[in-house]
Amino acid sequence: MQGTPETTTRPAAYTPTDRTVPTRSAQKASYDKELVHSILDEGYVCHLGFVRDGAPVVLPTLYGRVGETLYLHGSTGSRPLRMTGKADPGLPVCVTVTHVDGLVLARSAFHHSINYRSVVVHGVARTVTDPEEKRVALDALVDHVVPGRAADSRPANKKELAATAVIRLDLNEVSAKTRTGGVNEEPEDLGLPHWAGVIPLRTGYGAPLPEADLAPGTTFPDYLAAL
Repeated sequence: MQGTPETTTRPAAYTPTDRTVPTRSAQKASYDKELVHSILDEGYVCHLGFVRDGAPVVLPTLYGRVGETLYLHGSTGSRPLRMTGKADPGLPVCVTVTHVDGLVLARSAFHHSINYRSVVVHGVARTVTDPEEKRVALDALVDHVVPGRAADSRPANKKELAATAVIRLDLNEVSAKTRTGGVNEEPEDLGLPHWAGVIPLRTGYGAPLPEADLAPGTTFPDYLAAL
């Protein structure tokens, strides 16, 4: 039985490893758990990387975090989710999440960049088989997209649960990497007549578009208004 994620107090930072220390721009790396969690919690899509038949594969998918565990889901027929159940002791994976916060435009083409926040997680993914942990994971996946939504929607039924696989990845080998600030220029380029600076990027919500066939008396929920 896998059970639910641990809730005991852990150190405030992840331990760097050979795989989580960048070979370039190491000063941009961080192992602070609060920063890692904030980057993960703000995202919607992660990229799941693994090796299949000797070749690398990277798939975009939804995820949710519960404490020091990431949960990813998909069809029980999908290749990576089947592999997590067959492999012993699981499927080695790499999961990444990235936010682009700004376009950094320099006077020279070489020094163009972006401001960003990213997290890379290495580890072994395993299939969730415990029914209670699976329920917690599926609620976390729904609430990750819109907090409060899991309690305001019909839970998966037996048929849907049978068709849905969930994998877990513990947050042990983790690093964050960020870039902030303005342009890095060569001193000899400062007099060039090219605009330089940062164009901020922001994610926003549009006006909700309700379905035409909502049940009579259905009201717009407060947790959506809070967005």
